[in-house]
Amino acid sequence: MRAVFGLVLIVGVALAGGAVMMAKNYIATYQNALAQANAEKVENIATVDVFVANQALKYGERLTKDAVRLVQWPQASVPEGTYSTLDALFPPDFKGESRVVLRTIERNEAVLRVKITKPGEDAGITSRLKRGMRAFAIKVDVSSGVSGFLRPGDRVDIYWTGSLGDTDDRRRGELTRLIQPNIELIAIDQSAGGDIDSAIIARTVTVSALPEQVAALAQAQTTGSLSLSLVGAGDDTIASFVEVDQRSLLGLGERTIAPEREQERICTIRTRRGADVVEIPIPCNN
Repeated sequence: MRAVFGLVLIVGVALAGGAVMMAKNYIATYQNALAQANAEKVENIATVDVFVANQALKYGERLTKDAVRLVQWPQASVPEGTYSTLDALFPPDFKGESRVVLRTIERNEAVLRVKITKPGEDAGITSRLKRGMRAFAIKVDVSSGVSGFLRPGDRVDIYWTGSLGDTDDRRRGELTRLIQPNIELIAIDQSAGGDIDSAIIARTVTVSALPEQVAALAQAQTTGSLSLSLVGAGDDTIASFVEVDQRSLLGLGERTIAPEREQERICTIRTRRGADVVEIPIPCNN
């Protein structure tokens, strides 16, 4: 009896061990198959060739073949105005005439048409003028030019200081008024690039303005002196009317004008006495 019990026990243990091994092999096979399926399930993303910058390129630099490289770019997110062939970026017809960088291009950034010139084209300030805008130069010095901290791309408020002369009897002396707020600078002296490493005491700054603003600035520069006030980066507020004269600066208030003294009316009549004409005063009636 004991032998039979022992034999049954041995057979049961063997069957249980076999079942465990079979389950383990089944799980391992399932996991391998799942891993292989996940590895094969890779989404294929369509790409296109796009030229990018090998290094940071600043305004005014010549674009060379060594400064760019070709990369694979996802087709669904290609920026507008990219270059995909070397002949398109460096046309063989323009031998010796290179392109010039108009705006800063960072490393690994796509080279776009709006950021470089055409082959052989000069990168002047005309490329910074938007439609309908004009360039106008303003004379400045260390005080009126914000001590050399101006850069192309900055925005400034322009103040005029001058005398109104006899146009207003109530305000004598010089007057300072804000005439053009939030004007964009496009060049400092002869430099239109925004990458200036040190402070420069400029003699002229060039602004981008509408034709009517240019006329106002020309008149103001001829009749008085102009001063610039730098607007903070990201400041979208527009300064309102600002005006200060000498009397308001000193707290004297407006000049009062004494009323004109009414002259006494004299009424006369003329009468002839012999050969003479005599004027005789009489009371005035209205």
